[in-house]
Amino acid sequence: MISLIILGVIAGFIVSKIVNKTGQGMIMDIVLGIVGAIVGGVIFSAFGASGVTGLNIWSLIVAVIGSVVVLWAHHQISGKRTL
Repeated sequence: MISLIILGVIAGFIVSKIVNKTGQGMIMDIVLGIVGAIVGGVIFSAFGASGVTGLNIWSLIVAVIGSVVVLWAHHQISGKRTL
């Protein structure tokens, strides 16, 4: 669980800087990153790949991809069109 939070924080920061350069604010970046890590794990597991497996590079990649999906959905819902 702790590794998921750490990955979420890192992924949220990375994705917010890639997508819109300024981020959503520290708390929102962390929340979106943690949710993104969970979503990424579910997506990868649905396709037969391993999801978040701990604190490693593969899990970071999964978390970043999941965070992109969550951030895209967040922008669609909130009306922001930066993606």
